[in-house]
Amino acid sequence: MRIEIKKFGELLISRPAGRDAYLTARAYILSKTKDNSIVLDFEGVKVLTPSWADEFISPLIKDYGERTTFEHTDNPSVKATLEILGF
Repeated sequence: MRIEIKKFGELLISRPAGRDAYLTARAYILSKTKDNSIVLDFEGVKVLTPSWADEFISPLIKDYGERTTFEHTDNPSVKATLEILGF
């Protein structure tokens, strides 16, 4: 399952928005991926903050673990955020 993160916006900056995005993904997308891998595609994301990512990615990693991978993480804010959170 590929999740295009830019569908949640180009500027991903607030903790409440990250939580809402995770709940939406969990309800509509992730319920269909019980046994598959998950690819988070950051292409087109201009800003990703640790607060948004902590609310979206952290529970995703908790639920799906090593089946989660990242693509298009060359953006400096995406790269720094993933490093800060230890992903």
